[in-house]
Amino acid sequence: MTKTKKSEFRPDDYVVYPAHGVGKIMSIEEQEIAGLKLELFVISFEKDKMTLRVPTAKATEAGLRGLASADEVARALNTLKGKAKVKRAMWSRRAQEYEQKINSGDLLSIAEVVRDLHRADDQREQSYSERQLYEAALERLTREIAAVSGTDEAGAAKKVDEVLDSRAAA
Repeated sequence: MTKTKKSEFRPDDYVVYPAHGVGKIMSIEEQEIAGLKLELFVISFEKDKMTLRVPTAKATEAGLRGLASADEVARALNTLKGKAKVKRAMWSRRAQEYEQKINSGDLLSIAEVVRDLHRADDQREQSYSERQLYEAALERLTREIAAVSGTDEAGAAKKVDEVLDSRAAA
């Protein structure tokens, strides 16, 4: 059996893990688990005070990916400008779909959730669950934009707000 190809990820790289968002690879270590030697990425999610160990051989299968390109960020911001697409399905069904999009780790899908759940000040109140999903999607989006553009989260949040506000003004 041939050795798996060396991963494209290195310590200090920022990566996106679908269920948790942007994290930083702290190291690559070997551990023995159930008698098998495994090479693991040690990924730190600073904001969540969480460390995740992902087998390097299963990383891509698990959905681990590098940060989005500047092009993908531009497309995501462009998605925010679009008109909200709200299906007439029951909220529980829509909430499930939004949750899946957020946990897909796909920047464009996350931007769609932000776009669809964003409320301008003059619009009706959001329910608690709507607000929770919106904030989760917004946080994922701003964290990745911040990591890609090398700014802090506040700067990225400001950029996203400006795009959403410009849509409201249009």
